[in-house]
This record gives sequence, structure tokens and C-alpha cells, in this order.
Amino acid sequence: MNCYIITYDLKNSDANDYSELFEAIKSYKTWAHINESVWAIVTEEKAKIIRDFLKEKMDSEDSLFVVKSGTEAAWSNVLCKKEWLKNNL
Repeated sequence: MNCYIITYDLKNSDANDYSELFEAIKSYKTWAHINESVWAIVTEEKAKIIRDFLKEKMDSEDSLFVVKSGTEAAWSNVLCKKEWLKNNL
């Protein structure tokens, strides 16, 4: 299993319009909401598969970035529990 970082810029200012995107991210068994537009998931899927799945839930002008997490990380004032990051990144 790998941890992937997901970040996006949503052009539509109404976050309620993106509930399908947020639910799609939460459909992964292990996930964390790190910052406003940054999430992490743990999965066996490849980045391209994740991107394609999530992009279906977004507007065509929105941007999306999915990257496999590396071995070193540091953070400050994140939304999720620090333990989640320590255990999964």
C-alpha cells in the first residue's frame, strides 16, 4: 500500500458543489484531510487511476495533482491528526 497526496484548485467557489469529490476521496479506506485543499489516501492504486477517478467528480477547469508520498515529511497546523501522518506518510 502506498500513501498518495491529493491537492486541487477548485474554480467554483461553492464547496457544496464538490461533495461528490469529497465523498470519492473518503471512499478510500484510509484517508486524511490535511489542509483545506490537501488530502492523503492509502491505496494500492496508481496515481493515474486515482486522478481519473477523482477528476470525474470535478469541473473541467479545476486542477488536480496526485503524487505518491516520499519517505520524509514535516508539517505544522494541519487539519488531520498528526498520528495519522506519522503512521501513513
